[in-house]
Amino acid sequence: MNRKRVERITRERDIRGITRRRRRHLTRQDSKAAPAPDLVGRDFTAARPGTKLVGDITYLATMEGRWYPATVIDLATREVIGYAMADHRRAELVADALRMAAGRGGLQPGCIMHTDRGSEYTSGEFRREIRKLNLRQSMGRTGMCYNNAAAESFFGLLKAEIGTTIRESREAARADVFRFIEGPCCPIG
Repeated sequence: MNRKRVERITRERDIRGITRRRRRHLTRQDSKAAPAPDLVGRDFTAARPGTKLVGDITYLATMEGRWYPATVIDLATREVIGYAMADHRRAELVADALRMAAGRGGLQPGCIMHTDRGSEYTSGEFRREIRKLNLRQSMGRTGMCYNNAAAESFFGLLKAEIGTTIRESREAARADVFRFIEGPCCPIG
């Protein structure tokens, strides 16, 4: 049977293939903001602490709505050195995580802060914080998990350990994330 005949018959009988649901990404690129160059180039190693950081944001489902944790991870030690959580994805969330990382000390001048191209990371507030802390901003491509693999890997581990079930409240999600990060043995790396 010819391909054209199959197409005609399926069209006449309104037969269609089953398509999977379109995958939705959390990252929304700000089309007006210029992205920073990729200074990491998928090299997620660092010789000394405080020289190369990665950051990302994800969400956990709750009965009250989504809960968003944002993290900053030092690539030399593979430790979460800064994090923030909120019920929104505004720029202040990722800026708070970066301020926490800086507040814990140890960031070297010219340290690279690598993220995806999400609108939170291209925002003026986040970029002002980068300049204020004397850091260099680096960005991978949007929708390409390999360009921010260390941060994506952490969130994969977080969701595997605490589970992806819908929690009763945002407070329960906050407590789970807090226990995982600040607990006796945060197993990343």
